Amino acid sequence: MHARRVRLLFLLLITVLIFACFKLPYFQNVLFKDTAEEAAEQAVEDIACVGEKIVYNVMLGNLSIGSSEYRFLKKTELNGRPVNLITFYTKLARFSDRETIYSDPKTFLPFLVERKISKLIKQERIREEYDQENFVLTIIRKRWNTKKTVIKKDKPIHNPVLLPYFVRNNANLNLGWTFEVNFPKREYKIELKSIEDVKVPAGEFKAYYFESEPPQIKIWISKDARRIPLKIEGTGVLGYKLVMKEYSIEAE
Repeated sequence: MHARRVRLLFLLLITVLIFACFKLPYFQNVLFKDTAEEAAEQAVEDIACVGEKIVYNVMLGNLSIGSSEYRFLKKTELNGRPVNLITFYTKLARFSDRETIYSDPKTFLPFLVERKISKLIKQERIREEYDQENFVLTIIRKRWNTKKTVIKKDKPIHNPVLLPYFVRNNANLNLGWTFEVNFPKREYKIELKSIEDVKVPAGEFKAYYFESEPPQIKIWISKDARRIPLKIEGTGVLGYKLVMKEYSIEAE
């Protein structure tokens, strides 16, 4: 009787092990299905380098109407928290927008954005404070008067300027990879659609191509160790696209 029980326990153990081997991938997919937060946790550190500078032509159709410059200045602290310090400066005819951005070193989610906008003789200052723990964005606009807007969301809040750099920092870029973008006024689903050959003024590249649903955003990122955002469409409010014309990394 004792030997029979031992055999039954052994057979039961073998059955459980076989079941686990076949079913483990399923449970892994269920438990670890990508969300915006999980995609952020999979981020690759230091793909974007301190000293990196990317210069873009600002295009309206086939016409160049100005330039934008992305610069990763340094790693620093904001209110005792480690952050990346990045600037993004767009210059068009009779318009300029200089953004100073403090973001999370791993996820590139924003903490603070300070903007100086000039339109003809008008100037505007905008301060965007992102509380990523409570999913609250506070926007303070100063022109002739001061206007404060508070936006409450249900998940971490992305910034349009940082979106391509958030995408590039994710480790597992396989076709069909998706994540949700949570902008202050609208949400999108971004999908890695294809791998394409892309030609920009800075050269020719093999690139990951991302597209949003609903349709608006398109991003091409070089398929190499640098993961450079080569072309960006639909993240700006003016309907223009950015096409890279210069890339460099300055010594620290």
